[in-house]
Amino acid sequence: MTVIKKNTLYGHQLKGTCLSYFSCKNPADTRTVAMGLSIILLFFFTAVTAQNNKDKSDASKIRKANVGGYMITQREKVDESYNAGYSMYAAAWPLLREYSGRSFQSGLFGTWMHPQYDGPLPVEKLYTDIEGGLGWWRDTEFATSTPKFIMGGVQLNFAGWANGPGAGRGRDWSDPKGKYGVAQLSPWLLWPPDGLNLKQGTNGELFGSGYLPLPLTEPTSTTAGTAVPTGNQCWTLFLNTGNFKGPVAFFTPYFWSQASVEDPRLSGLFLDQRPSEPNKPFQMETQHIHSYEATDSKGQTYARMAPTQYPAGPDGNSELLHRLMVYKKEALWDNVEAWFDGGDAVGGKIKLEHATLQKFNKGVRSNWKFYGEHIPTDKRALMNITSYMDANVTDSTTLRVRWEGDLITKRKTNSHNLITLPEYYKMEKSSEDDMGQWVAVAPKEVPSETGLHNVSFNRAEDDRPSLTYVTPEEGDSSWKNPGPAAGPFKAKLGDGSTVTYYWYRFADQPALLNADMSKAAREEMQRRVELLHKHWKKDQEYLPPPLIGELADVDPALIVSPPAGMEVGYVPIVTKQGLE
Repeated sequence: MTVIKKNTLYGHQLKGTCLSYFSCKNPADTRTVAMGLSIILLFFFTAVTAQNNKDKSDASKIRKANVGGYMITQREKVDESYNAGYSMYAAAWPLLREYSGRSFQSGLFGTWMHPQYDGPLPVEKLYTDIEGGLGWWRDTEFATSTPKFIMGGVQLNFAGWANGPGAGRGRDWSDPKGKYGVAQLSPWLLWPPDGLNLKQGTNGELFGSGYLPLPLTEPTSTTAGTAVPTGNQCWTLFLNTGNFKGPVAFFTPYFWSQASVEDPRLSGLFLDQRPSEPNKPFQMETQHIHSYEATDSKGQTYARMAPTQYPAGPDGNSELLHRLMVYKKEALWDNVEAWFDGGDAVGGKIKLEHATLQKFNKGVRSNWKFYGEHIPTDKRALMNITSYMDANVTDSTTLRVRWEGDLITKRKTNSHNLITLPEYYKMEKSSEDDMGQWVAVAPKEVPSETGLHNVSFNRAEDDRPSLTYVTPEEGDSSWKNPGPAAGPFKAKLGDGSTVTYYWYRFADQPALLNADMSKAAREEMQRRVELLHKHWKKDQEYLPPPLIGELADVDPALIVSPPAGMEVGYVPIVTKQGLE
């Protein structure tokens, strides 16, 4: 009897089994061989069945993915002379039905305001701007389904950034990287380091914001002891909301110019001196919406993303961005500068004769895709959202889209409607299109074997205890010396966190003590800000108002009143934010 010492079949080793049935010479050997063949066949069919089951299991294995990309507006260009800031109204709403964990990151509609240049740059790479806006970020510590607002100033090539007073890159105050880049201006509005809270339940209302420069300082010929100039443009955030209007905070000129100290070739190229680019992109940037992907036993791939929603008015349209305005310097700067130089007091209302509307063209371009570690870069297919999104309802003042089709669902909350986008998608390819595209399908079209119907988007693995924002406690730090004039006070915010804040004399706030300013310069700034506090109130008109819709509210807990005797020239500064 011929014996095979070792053989391998689908990963199984077969030892001492007769394979040469016809070489056996007697009945006993024949019976033995027959039994051996039966064992071989049993092993064979068992192995094949196991492999097929494994193939099916591997095919239907659920893989983590995420949706990301941009929704890009189409606009008419404006004249290059409108280079002194902008304003806009962006819809604020809960993009996800439920906040799904720290990996989730997305902005709502916003923009990127870069310096305006009129010639070639002396370096190959120079990125700096004001971006930020409404959204959710991976370092948001106290997130809810309601978005927050950050200022988002970016220093040279992201060496540092400033998201608001006391908020910037990282948590290390020995290496602040932009955390001193924004100074508080308003005496009526707290700015939490985790971002400016909107009122919980905000659902499609318009959040008005914009940046214009104010001459709060004088230009200097030296910066940090070097022969590098710093300009006097204090780019100031103005808000227009239902319960607060006016200037809130500004980027200190030194936040921009300090990069020139290390590389004097960059002198004069930042927003402390340069005008702003008037023709900016206005887009919705989404980095990570949780999703899953699976392939059925037939080799067909499906995906499901977290329930994603948009506001919808009574007519079914989503009004997402409204009244984009750009300004010449005469719209505000000139009269304020004359006032600070001894002229008559002026209000903060922007002059529309020095402004223009940046008009929308019809159409929105989307490049949303599914991403994942298992998806090669060259195989990231687009989602065919144009099959259920119509942007032809857009007009010159308002970016609108209409959501259509049987796969769109609608629900009503807080007297506002929300539509939910299709959750399920099927990969479709053709002989002419090997990349394919993700096409929305009904839930019933997705085989149950994929497991996609049972997935959860509450990613517990994304969670960790929320970090507490703290500021330096050392007695010789700029937070303690000269230190606050009143406090501490506390406020419980709608996101569940509690902020601790103090009242500082404006010129003594930490951001200005770290802004490369002399005491005389800070005192002159104090004088100018006291004029603003006396004449510019939180219920006046500043930005051009919206022509449609309702205004969103900021979290009412953020609106404060100065202590007696500190109504002018003092500002509230948050020193801590955490859970109690």
